[in-house]
Amino acid sequence: MSFGARALIRLGALEHNLEVLRSAAPHARIMAVIKANAYGHGMVAVARHLDAADSFAVARLPEAQLLRESGIDKPIVLLAGVSSDEELRLAFAENFEPVIHDIEQVRMLERASRISGVAWLKFDTGMNRLGFPPDAAPQLLPRLEAAGGVSELRLMTHFASADELDNVATEAQLAAFAPVTRNFPGAVSIANSPASLGWPKVLDARAELGFGGDFWIRPGIALFGISPFADKTGRELGLKPVMQFEARLIAVKPLHAGGRVGYKGAYISEQDTTLGIVAAGYGDGYTRHFRCGTPVLLNGRRVPIIGNVSMDMIAVDLGQGASDRVGDIATLWGDDLPVEEIAPWAGAIPYELVCGVMNREDSEIVP
Repeated sequence: MSFGARALIRLGALEHNLEVLRSAAPHARIMAVIKANAYGHGMVAVARHLDAADSFAVARLPEAQLLRESGIDKPIVLLAGVSSDEELRLAFAENFEPVIHDIEQVRMLERASRISGVAWLKFDTGMNRLGFPPDAAPQLLPRLEAAGGVSELRLMTHFASADELDNVATEAQLAAFAPVTRNFPGAVSIANSPASLGWPKVLDARAELGFGGDFWIRPGIALFGISPFADKTGRELGLKPVMQFEARLIAVKPLHAGGRVGYKGAYISEQDTTLGIVAAGYGDGYTRHFRCGTPVLLNGRRVPIIGNVSMDMIAVDLGQGASDRVGDIATLWGDDLPVEEIAPWAGAIPYELVCGVMNREDSEIVP
């Protein structure tokens, strides 16, 4: 029996979370964002289990190619677009849909004569990352609608602060996008996870923005049962966590008052207690930035980390008279210990933690 850390991926929770999102936006089509190895959950397995999604989105061409090679035949959006004529040819040959955010990509589509496909034209309405300024739309739209490489043109933008429900930036971005989309006959996508779950005005996008085609939402983190809002957990939103990150207890021994724990003796015990060593560390994706006091769930109770996180081990204070035994399973995050609650202990966000989980020997996928 292995004692290493493992990420249990409960695929059945994905279906539940997809239905929650579909209920929140019943008139929208769903582009499931599964970049970064499906936020650390296993991209291929997740895609196979999200067959009810209308399409998938990844960051880069190699991710999309891996999905195709694994038998995933749905449309796949390339959120970072393509970087050469050859990548554009490969993308359209595999029914990938590149996001167009740079003028050189526009020229690629104009040069294309023997290939064509769906292209998403992205506008930067306030994120200041990828995309064209909205006032470029009158010049860009006719160019792309006439380009030989475009069989269908769609529009997209991205919200910077939709996770802050009282932030006026989201409505400002909607207002900036409206002149671009008004009377546009095609599809439009604007809503990420927080916008899909917290902004009714965004979900009424067709009326707000005046376009004629399909409205697409593109949830990411919420698919995996994790809240995009800092003050809520996924369970409070009706979601189910997909990942349970856990490891086994590999040592139990006395720790006397004054005893130092870990590298550099970073922790000094104030009393006699029981020390437990759990087989997880930064080599597994359990970041060394977790500080003393971070809770770990063991046999139904929360016990604190003491000392520094090592590569493959963490120390926990089991308390006086503890009855825990070698082989017991400790939950690092998952059921009854939400990753949303754990992340602040490392000065992190939940996205960062789940994306950082490494493929260790016991990782497994369960229904």
